[in-house]
Amino acid sequence: MLGKWFKKQHPHIYVVMVALCFLPYWPILLLWARNPERNYRKLVRARRQIARWSSTLAGFRYLIHEEERIDWSKPHILCPNHTSNLDITAMTLVCRADFSFVGKDELLRNPVTGLFFRSIDIPVNRDSKISAFKAFKRAGECLDRGRSVVIFPEGKIGGDYPPQLCPFKIGPFRMAADKNIPIIPVVIHNAWELHWDNGVKYGSTPGTIRIDVLKPVYPSGQGPQAAEEMKDQVYSILNKRWSKL
Repeated sequence: MLGKWFKKQHPHIYVVMVALCFLPYWPILLLWARNPERNYRKLVRARRQIARWSSTLAGFRYLIHEEERIDWSKPHILCPNHTSNLDITAMTLVCRADFSFVGKDELLRNPVTGLFFRSIDIPVNRDSKISAFKAFKRAGECLDRGRSVVIFPEGKIGGDYPPQLCPFKIGPFRMAADKNIPIIPVVIHNAWELHWDNGVKYGSTPGTIRIDVLKPVYPSGQGPQAAEEMKDQVYSILNKRWSKL
């Protein structure tokens, strides 16, 4: 009985830990966010520290394995599967370069993610083609500056439980093909088992989240066909590697 009660309360404990770790940074983050271009690296590093400490206090660990050594000094597009709010923290710890998330504009309403999405990240309204165009234009500019971009290619957390890999959006693959930038597939294996979606429906529990950073996939050329081929290739890779566990 106590275990069930704790599992139901643990998502709220995690939110409290995030808030407690965020609050000491809040004044300086507000200052840095006034000039995000100048303070980009500081904001990225502060977010990484908040993510690491809040996860530790809530009992989450991340076991990250790189299939091959990644040259983080070069820009990449990282494409992970998406089953949990913990995936944002996971990718903050996975990507050791300066990077921006491309994510749903609902994150602007969250006090923590909102600060970063108003400064260094790129919000997108999934129902607006104009918003999507502007978002991917900003993401392309980010890559041109030598920074990486993290995009969840499913565009959402699916409603199935246990989760299945949802169809991919074409946006990140079109950008990769147009700019000749490699995509790094990332498999977040079991975050959903510990904390599915926002954790409220099934509760959550502390534990270790296993992550595989796979070797980069390079576009075969430019244009729509190359983007489609890359999308299918990355989907197949993620689906097979995730299914193994």
